[in-house]
Amino acid sequence: MDLSIVVPIFNEEENIPALYGKVNAALAESGLAYELIMVDDGSLDGSFELLRDLARRDPQVKVIRFRRNFGQTAAMAAGFNAATGRVVVPMDGDLQNDPTDIPLLLAKIEEGYDVVSGWRRERRDTFVNRKLPSILANLLISRLTGVHLHDYGCTLKAYRREVLEGINLYGEMHRFVPALASQVGAKVTELPVKHHPRLYGKSKYGISRTMRVVLDLMTVKFLLTYSTKPIQLFGKWGVYTLLAGALSGGVTIYMKLFEHTSMNRNPLLILTAFLLFMGVQFIVLGLLGELNARTYYEAQAKPIYVVRETVNLKGREAGTGKGREA
Repeated sequence: MDLSIVVPIFNEEENIPALYGKVNAALAESGLAYELIMVDDGSLDGSFELLRDLARRDPQVKVIRFRRNFGQTAAMAAGFNAATGRVVVPMDGDLQNDPTDIPLLLAKIEEGYDVVSGWRRERRDTFVNRKLPSILANLLISRLTGVHLHDYGCTLKAYRREVLEGINLYGEMHRFVPALASQVGAKVTELPVKHHPRLYGKSKYGISRTMRVVLDLMTVKFLLTYSTKPIQLFGKWGVYTLLAGALSGGVTIYMKLFEHTSMNRNPLLILTAFLLFMGVQFIVLGLLGELNARTYYEAQAKPIYVVRETVNLKGREAGTGKGREA
């Protein structure tokens, strides 16, 4: 299988027939063996019945139905797990992504990239509640992750399947896959893609999702930088806090000895106790994080590295995939 297209579906009854037709038309002359994986994320309309009928008529269509709405990230994770294609392309089910861009993404993959992210340069959405929060979020994500993309929120992307094998998605993590992929050495680029206004149904996105994205960004930053060495984060702040507490305590003692200021009336004494307590807490938290990190990696026999290829070593498992012999 050359290509797996993963489409999360939630109440898109009116869009499904057109989406199916456009995908087939875009890939009709490509000569690629592809599958269209549609994940019904607990739709309440007639989406699943349409998907089931399509799957019965066309074996290229694969359908996964959730018992309830679990969210876009869960739907994409289910599609990624079911994908058998050499390249995996997720896209929205609302016809705002254009299937004619898929061959362009695949061409970039053939140039040697592992991840090609779509960039909706001319986005057809409202400015205040969609474009502006997206611009700010993209700037923040790029700054914190070190992977500079204009449009993390664009679902239309292309991934080599081996890049996805070591990535588990939770929360709203699907938008951070390029940053997570960079952690294992994936070569990431972006490509301008077309974006169309929604014709049918209601958007499932809004400004309320911004807070969830920010919280997940904190998780991603921690995973990218400190997942194998949490003591370097918490221990550092613990040492800084202990030093600040020692300084505050020293000032308190100086004021008692030389300025005859009563210690029990000096607010610096309370600050000293607070800082020393917090310093110990930070260090203990870092040590607990180290224990959890070792449990996570050792219990799964999960290495802390990923091998791209090997020489004269056949069949060696490494990281998220097998090292291939050069």
